Formats: sequence, structure tokens, C-alpha cells
Amino acid sequence: MIRNLLCMTAPVREGVDIPCHELGPAGAHPAVALVAGLHGDEINGIFILSRLADFLGAVEGRCYPTLRLARRVLIIPAVNVLGVNQRTRTWPFDKTDINRMFPGSTIGETTQRIAYAVLEATKRAEFRIDIHTAGIDFEDLPQVRLYEPSQEEREAAHWFGLPAILERSLSPVFTTTLKHSWKVWPGRSFLLRVGQGGTVQLEHCQRVFRALVEFLGKAGVLEGVQLSNEDEETCYFDRTCCHGVYATKAGTFVSDRPVGRWVAAGQEMGYIYDSFNGNIVERVVAPVSGLLTGMRRHPLLFEGDLLLQVNRKM
Repeated sequence: MIRNLLCMTAPVREGVDIPCHELGPAGAHPAVALVAGLHGDEINGIFILSRLADFLGAVEGRCYPTLRLARRVLIIPAVNVLGVNQRTRTWPFDKTDINRMFPGSTIGETTQRIAYAVLEATKRAEFRIDIHTAGIDFEDLPQVRLYEPSQEEREAAHWFGLPAILERSLSPVFTTTLKHSWKVWPGRSFLLRVGQGGTVQLEHCQRVFRALVEFLGKAGVLEGVQLSNEDEETCYFDRTCCHGVYATKAGTFVSDRPVGRWVAAGQEMGYIYDSFNGNIVERVVAPVSGLLTGMRRHPLLFEGDLLLQVNRKM
């Protein structure tokens, strides 16, 4: 069933609605809540959750006789609906970041009311998943991000079967995010990072779609899932494992290295060229041996910009 999570009026146009999907048996609270599109340029997550809603709707319609949706699932594919339509990261009207407005308020600014409605709909779920991408300049390997997790969250993070689980410190700038607001409620919360903003990267999206189906199977929400027997390694990296490489000079960065590959310390990862005369001004190498989990994709850069991230095994 599709319903509107929130309906808002607008000054000189028709109202703005934020739709969501409620699937599975009726219940007081969803077993799993999935959210994407808090930022309007994070198209991968929106595409993944819209496809997941279609798939679970087909399961309910008995298009897959071996599958049964045993528990309720709530899916909000796109929170920042105006940002998506106008291809902007923030809420277009006042340029605020919805993911810096939590826990929100019923009497605050528009984005605070949106944040409040999203939190109220999702906070009591047993499992909560927030999907993001990197910015438009950077590509992240599909990964699970944990911030000061419980042991139960560390264990359940492996249910996705994604190649990397990254545990990170909780920065003060994250205290007004949806993920942080979930922490005070019982249950397990996860943040998935998928690819690059502003585009749909089909291979990444297909991988995460399969990961979500696998997760729903292992959580007992979707019965009949044939769980993967593939031997792809899931690596757990704590905050000491991440090594970033930053540009020491401005210029044009060029690299053909795909994320998700294991690299050796000192391995060539790309070059920074002088943007006008074409000379190589810096050779970029891997700082340690490990998994390449992120890579800059926009070629133009300033000194100090992040070029790549490598996570070494613990």
C-alpha cells in the first residue's frame, strides 16, 4: 500500500507529498524501516528502494510463490522530493539539509517537520536502514557504516553480505542526523553508502538490492529467500584501518581504478596533471595494502581534496 507520510502546502503551486510504501502484515510498528533520498542528489538509494518496493509488492501479490512477507516493512524511497525533482542536494526552498534537522519538530521549519515525520514513522522499527551515496565528486564502494554500534549491530551488519563494514567515530556534526536520532530507540540501525551522487550506478544498485533481500531473509522478515552461498569475503574495518590520500597539488586527477579491488602499498592509483600544460605534477599511490573503498571521480581538484581511501585488514 502506498500512502503519504506527510502532505505539505506550497505558496504558489500544488502541495508537496512524501509517499511511502507499507508492505506485509498489518502491525503497530514496522519490523524494518528503510529510508533514502534525504539528499536530493542521492539517486542510487532512491532507485534501490523503489525497486525493492516493487519487488515486495509483487511478493504480496503472489508473483513469487516460494516467498512470503512475514513481517511489516516500511519503505520511504525519497524524503527530499523537491530536491530530487530539482536535482539539488538540499531542500530547494531554503537550502537546508534535511539530514541536519533531526529529531525535527511539528511546529518548526518545513524541513524540521519533514524530519519529525520520518523519525516518528521509523523509530520503533526493529531494524532501520538509511541509504546514502558519497557526493557527486566521489564514489564509495557499497558498504555498511556503523557509528558507535552495539554488538548486535556489529553482528547483523554481516547479514547484508556487502564487501565492507566500516566502523567510525560519531562526530559532533552527525548528532542531528536520522541515524543518530535512531540510536536512543531500541533496535538496530545501519547506514549504507552506495556509489556516487547524481547518478544511477546499476552494478552498485543491483548489488545492494540483493543485499537488502538477503538481509530481509536473515532477519526473518522475508521467508523463502535462497540465502547466498557465495564466498565473497565481508571485511570489518574499525576506525584505525582507514587511510586516505589527499592531493598535495591542484590540477586534474585521472584514474581508471575501480573501487572494490585489493591494492598493494605503493601501487599506482592515478595521476594529477597540470590542467593547462598537461604535465604530470603528482603520481598518486596506495598508502597501504588493503581494500579500495572510495575514489574521487570528478577530475578537477584543489590542494587538500580527498583522492582515495584504502582500508587495511585488521
